[in-house]
Amino acid sequence: MTEPSFATPEVLDPPPLTVTPAPPRVWMFWGTAVWGLLIFVAMFLGQVGAILYLVWDRGDPLDLMSIQRVGREPAALALSVTMGLPATLAAVWLAIRIKGAWFVDYLALYWPSWKQLLLGAVGLILIVVAWETMSRSLGREATPGFMTDLLKSGRDKGAALMLLFAFSVAAPMSEEVLARGFMFRGWSASFLRVPGAIILSSLVWTAVHLQYDLYFLAEVFSIGLWFGYMRYRAGSLWLTIVLHALNNMTAVVLTMWLGS
Repeated sequence: MTEPSFATPEVLDPPPLTVTPAPPRVWMFWGTAVWGLLIFVAMFLGQVGAILYLVWDRGDPLDLMSIQRVGREPAALALSVTMGLPATLAAVWLAIRIKGAWFVDYLALYWPSWKQLLLGAVGLILIVVAWETMSRSLGREATPGFMTDLLKSGRDKGAALMLLFAFSVAAPMSEEVLARGFMFRGWSASFLRVPGAIILSSLVWTAVHLQYDLYFLAEVFSIGLWFGYMRYRAGSLWLTIVLHALNNMTAVVLTMWLGS
């Protein structure tokens, strides 16, 4: 008679689970490029919409001549620049929302350390002083003439504070959210990596200032490279927003009230 076997049955290992990685919650190269263009269009429409409203509110005909005439007024231009900010933020929020990412994390809206802020400011001062010295040695104006005329006209017409807010708060925030915020985030995660993202986002930021000549565009590009480096080093968009704001505010104050 065969005795029953009490051996432990062989236990087979379960098949390994195949885990599908979640798609990255960031727009890559082409997604960032397309959305960047849409964000720029939103910024432009916000600015133009403010001018169109002023033309309509005055009862003027909605033609190109009226738009150009109103757009040259300091107060109207300040309102136009300011209204580009909410339009930009809304478009960026939509792009990030579609990706399912966190707005603050995507744009690196974290406050930098004081050491990082000091380093960024010192580097910016050195760049600006270098360009100022070069301008004087070449006999060039340190500030574009049309900007000098606009700011002084705004001061004389009572629009100084509006222009100060537009160029020192609204414009830096709009441009930094687009260039060093949204575009840098996506492009740095793509095949461009960080160096390519710094260069390309600086080129885009420079293209936003095509009202300047090549000399001033070169200055803008060099500052953009520094901002891009500090955005990467500090991991903070607030840092570049503050630096951008300080740079613009200094230029506006010197031009409007000190006649420099």
